[in-house]
Amino acid sequence: MSREARLLNPDPSAYLPHRAPFLFLDRIVSLDPGNSATATINRTSDTEGWPIFLCIEAMAQLGGIASATGEGGGGILAAIDRAEFHEEPVPGDCLLISVRVLKTFGPLSMIEGDVSSGERIVATATVTLKIGRLS
Repeated sequence: MSREARLLNPDPSAYLPHRAPFLFLDRIVSLDPGNSATATINRTSDTEGWPIFLCIEAMAQLGGIASATGEGGGGILAAIDRAEFHEEPVPGDCLLISVRVLKTFGPLSMIEGDVSSGERIVATATVTLKIGRLS
């Protein structure tokens, strides 16, 4: 087991200032800082009517975790460069969010990601994030 894998904190709230109901990620599955990350969201019946566009925010949250240098970093969604919605997730779905860092320039990171449920692609997007404290 690699050192990074041993140090992975699966709790997204360790990396983000978001809390319920604005934290959309349930568990971080993998993290390669500066490169990529995967996480899960478990849709339950109490998330009925969860708009598909929130998949973009989930990708942005995970992209911030992948781009930041460690726990407690901050960030902000600066731009949605491209977004495609394929089908709406339904209660009971376990969504897998995958992101990879395409490039960084100063405090900005361009992230490409997708949300899937099993073999179904729910949404794909490319977003730009500003990484670092908001102050």
